[in-house]
Amino acid sequence: MMSISNSVVAVILGGGAGSRLYPLTASRSKPAVPIAGKYRLVDIPISNCINSNINRMFVLTQFNSASLNKHIKNTYHFSAFSTGFVDILAAEQTPDNPGWFQGTADAVRQSLRHISNLEFEHILILSGDQLYQMDFMEMFENHRSSGADISIATIPVDARDAPEFGILKTNEENMIASFIEKPKKELLPDWVSDTGEDMQRLGRHYLASMGIYIFSKQVLYDLLNTAHPQATDFGKEIIPDSIAHFKVASFQYDGYWTDIGNIYSFYEANLALTQEIPPFNLFDNSKTVYTRARMLPPAKISGTTLEKTIIAEGSIIHASRVEQSVVGIRARIGHGTTVVSTYIMGNDYYETIEEMDQDSAKGLPRIGIGERCYIKDAIIDKNCRIGNDVRINGGKHLANTDHALYTVKDGIVVVKKRAVLPDGFVI
Repeated sequence: MMSISNSVVAVILGGGAGSRLYPLTASRSKPAVPIAGKYRLVDIPISNCINSNINRMFVLTQFNSASLNKHIKNTYHFSAFSTGFVDILAAEQTPDNPGWFQGTADAVRQSLRHISNLEFEHILILSGDQLYQMDFMEMFENHRSSGADISIATIPVDARDAPEFGILKTNEENMIASFIEKPKKELLPDWVSDTGEDMQRLGRHYLASMGIYIFSKQVLYDLLNTAHPQATDFGKEIIPDSIAHFKVASFQYDGYWTDIGNIYSFYEANLALTQEIPPFNLFDNSKTVYTRARMLPPAKISGTTLEKTIIAEGSIIHASRVEQSVVGIRARIGHGTTVVSTYIMGNDYYETIEEMDQDSAKGLPRIGIGERCYIKDAIIDKNCRIGNDVRINGGKHLANTDHALYTVKDGIVVVKKRAVLPDGFVI
């Protein structure tokens, strides 16, 4: 019998165009979006796999995938004595299929000819845009011991969130008996589940699919190629139909999990990392989050009051105050500047003293954030040049808008990648 780690191969879905995360996805795919100052979203599912002793992974992409490809190529190198790998499978045109990936199921179907070169018994299918820490081996053991054909990771949610998800109900053996995709509020009373006392106390009475699946190999092949050769989506088509014909198990997860689908959830998830005891724990020996090792110097801070702030390596900070913010790699913040409730992604390179002098001669702000600025409720994308005396005051008073230099969504100001905001600019 195969060892558990050799029995499973993981497939991480790169997602669609990521339009709800625009402008962060204007030049990169969703899984390549930087989070927590030094990681990228794709590092989360890959790290969860590595921590679960699953070392064979495929990442499926088609939109803006250059930076994602580069990150994975530069980051995930397994030993020559290991069978581990993280491979990119980009959408490709072939004589029998000239089209792009049409959805989650279609992406996996088109990739099977590459995946099937390996020996394995089960496929773990993951999303590339979720923030959580999970031991997939527990889910896998539950899958095996229950004799399931398919397992779905589920999470209890409340009535406010339930209409955003696929909601399901289980029988006494914890097999899924019924499933509804994004139910309307008035239907919810029929979909209450026994989620356990702790979850019920929090008002979380509904079991939602997390979009994390384990399929036994032959079942997946039969579903995609024989039973539903035209189906494009797991959540809308494959899963609902499978419940009547296969043993589909629910694996309930009660930890922190968030789906980073839009600017507001992305902003909230990053700022939550600054809490005293954050819901997502970056400081955990057993659940390391892996990313590219950049060999950067330590952060340098001078005369700054810091309150509930995460600062990545390589930063140079002279700000007067930084509060409830995430400051990314190689970030520069000038004297007298105040930053509140903001995610600064940082920079991909340092400017030399000569380059800074040349910038000044051209009237161009240096890379980073200048002096005497006030920045609140914002996301500053990579490699921005923000001049002196710039005011960015996000909040609900701002209408949604898309400007050449920035976008406002739900009161959050997103300064676009490589934007140049001149001295005295006000948002």
